Amino acid sequence: MSSIPMGVYVPGDTRVHRLNPTWKFVLLIVYIIASTLLIHSLPGAVACVLGVVALVAVARIPVRVAWGQVWPALPLLGFFAAFQWWQQGFEPAAVVFLLISSSIMAATLLTLTTRVSAMMDALEDSLRPLERFGVPAAKVSLAMSLTIRLIPLQLATVHEVLDARKARGATMSVAAFGTPVIVRSIRQAQRISDALLARGVDD
Repeated sequence: MSSIPMGVYVPGDTRVHRLNPTWKFVLLIVYIIASTLLIHSLPGAVACVLGVVALVAVARIPVRVAWGQVWPALPLLGFFAAFQWWQQGFEPAAVVFLLISSSIMAATLLTLTTRVSAMMDALEDSLRPLERFGVPAAKVSLAMSLTIRLIPLQLATVHEVLDARKARGATMSVAAFGTPVIVRSIRQAQRISDALLARGVDD
């Protein structure tokens, strides 16, 4: 799970770990918006990446774990950057690639240093004032928690199916790959549904 995005929490007592989850959310959103709107040069984009790398170092996140959280998105970003390079030139493409990469790194730093339960408690506390307008804060928090948890579980299922196919020496087939993934996903969803119903959580 340590190589699956959002699939691991690294315990620690650093300043990054101790920061209130609500503030982490706010700072992450502010950083993404500000870097997108204000940074348009290659040195600025490099500085953004180095800044996030410095925070990762401050949080004492192992390099292997941090890299495992970021690298799955890099091939897609590389393809997008290549298209931008063809359309607009090298520097704009490099700026976009670095800014998106730094945003992904910042988001993974949030999940690496914050337990899912703490994030959901912070989200529920933030939404609680909206309950007077009919917003079900607890249910929204539960839905977000399940979504966050299911992302690494789903990716783990895909990896398991790929490893099983490789072990059997099976040839590449969309149906042979998709069928076990879908079946396992449905079973996982059924187990979660049964667990929620057993705890009295309605639809």
